[in-house]
Amino acid sequence: MSTQLRDTAHELAGLLWREHTLYRERTGSVVIRGAHVERWISLSPTGGKDQVLIRAGRILEGGTTAPARSETVASLTLGMGELATVCRRLLADTAAGPAPRATGRPPKMPRPGRPKKTKAAGRPGRAARMSRHTGFASWLVILAVAALVALFLRNVTAAL
Repeated sequence: MSTQLRDTAHELAGLLWREHTLYRERTGSVVIRGAHVERWISLSPTGGKDQVLIRAGRILEGGTTAPARSETVASLTLGMGELATVCRRLLADTAAGPAPRATGRPPKMPRPGRPKKTKAAGRPGRAARMSRHTGFASWLVILAVAALVALFLRNVTAAL
């Protein structure tokens, strides 16, 4: 099954993208990476005869792969054209949603002609506000420690 899967993936990669990288994972699945389109397709064997699990996902900024966004099971008895159509549909589903970002949200670009706002001009940020406040849990810990010290001192003075 693994050689059939590798041969199918190699032929399928040529139909999907001109530039691609093909590699095999430890699990036995074969991954087709199209770095120029920032997408990947994975072909994994399933429990059924001549069936393959096809998964599609995105490639993030640093070259890492995001988890699969769409998947389906297809038969290897289909022609190469039909398998390519299934893969293209999965890739289209992958492209439909917003792109996941590895670093969070994109950096904001300053608008021309407007002065940049600073934190000093407005109210302090959450971290600055929270660092000056003693929380309820802290007061409970302080009271418990004070009660233990008082109990210890009472027992020590009673023993003398």
